[in-house]
Amino acid sequence: MQNFITIEQIDSVTQAIKKQISIQPVVGIILGSGLNDLADSVQKAVRISYSDLPNFPVSTVHGHAGCFVIGELEGKPVLVMQGRIHYYEGYTMGQVTLPVRVMQRLGIPNLIVTNAAGGVHPDFEPGDVMLITDQLNLMGMSGLNPLMGPNLDEIGTRFPDMSRPYDPQYCDLARNIAKENKITLREGVYAGLSGPSFESPADLRFLRLAGADAVGMSTVPEVIIARHGNMRVLGLSGVSNKANLDGTTVTTHEEVIEAGKVITPKVEKIIRGVLRGL
Repeated sequence: MQNFITIEQIDSVTQAIKKQISIQPVVGIILGSGLNDLADSVQKAVRISYSDLPNFPVSTVHGHAGCFVIGELEGKPVLVMQGRIHYYEGYTMGQVTLPVRVMQRLGIPNLIVTNAAGGVHPDFEPGDVMLITDQLNLMGMSGLNPLMGPNLDEIGTRFPDMSRPYDPQYCDLARNIAKENKITLREGVYAGLSGPSFESPADLRFLRLAGADAVGMSTVPEVIIARHGNMRVLGLSGVSNKANLDGTTVTTHEEVIEAGKVITPKVEKIIRGVLRGL
């Protein structure tokens, strides 16, 4: 199986979506584990199942519905991913990031990416929301960079700059929205690991020493691809569990989904506010 996606494969998915929609989305939104509910409030919604698109990867994880929802949210035309694709599901990095490539070919300039994450910072508690200000690409450092393979010159340069993966203006907007809604907004660095096993205490102590504030199994490859195509990115992590740095607690996926119920209303308020402010 080839590890990269061609422009022809991307465009075949893009055309299949274009045939079913009549609006031009301006924001792509990726919803993480336990955060599916926001997609249900999209107005004038067209739903497209991933399984109905040509050669498109399908979400296999509980809590990821596996469809695009295209319509309006806060008066803005949006394309929402109700469930994402993960590397640990057995897909290539090209497949994992195909949805963002499709957004780029649809002409979507903005990306809001969310995830469920473990809180590595000692002050973070389950239910907190963290504004992602930077990322630690541990997957890419070990050879799993989604830009490996032939460069797609139609979309971006061979060596894209990653000095500002998350848009400073959108970060400021999110801070203001959180303040207006009296939401405590944590800030920090998100570390992306491949998963699917949760981290050992030694892993987590290493990540903390490396400057990580939260850790998860997604987001980083998608943001790299987004920046390759010059999309402006806002990232939000829902802290679903407290990192087990001393080995005294057990982390479960059910815990992650349950925490999403507390996190979703906060994330939704911030996303809605940001959409209004765009």
